[in-house]
Amino acid sequence: MEKDFKSSACPEFESLLEDHLAGELGGPDAARLTEHIKSCAGCREALALAAASARLLAVVEPTPDPGPGFARLVMARIRAEQERSSVEKDIWLPFVSMAWRFAAAAAFAGVLLLGYDNSLHPVSQQTIAQVRGTQPGDLVTEAGAPPESRDDILMMMAETNHGKH
Repeated sequence: MEKDFKSSACPEFESLLEDHLAGELGGPDAARLTEHIKSCAGCREALALAAASARLLAVVEPTPDPGPGFARLVMARIRAEQERSSVEKDIWLPFVSMAWRFAAAAAFAGVLLLGYDNSLHPVSQQTIAQVRGTQPGDLVTEAGAPPESRDDILMMMAETNHGKH
């Protein structure tokens, strides 16, 4: 079971624990912390964890200083990458804009064609009545054999004249 890494120390004493470990705490604060640690299990646990962390840090060698120009170099690389990615996006912008225009024009043309076709071949009440009056047996030639493919359905429709307007 993983332990939650939140400090179990009391908020008013948490800042004093590291100073106590470093030996920088003195006077009334040191006496108050010592008395509190005797009665508070959470602060004792936090002090033990902080002491273990301090021992681990003492064993590890310090990393070398990256130098005064490190931050400037990193920021320059970040800016260069941002400019490069924005240039790549700008190259495709006209093509994307043109594609949206073609899509809008095609959609408009499709709507016009559908409207024109509906005006030439309106759905009449007679056609609706014919479809409603169709018996299920009219579509399937054999009662127990459903069509095997899409082509069979189209052939049945052509044979029964259901495909005509």
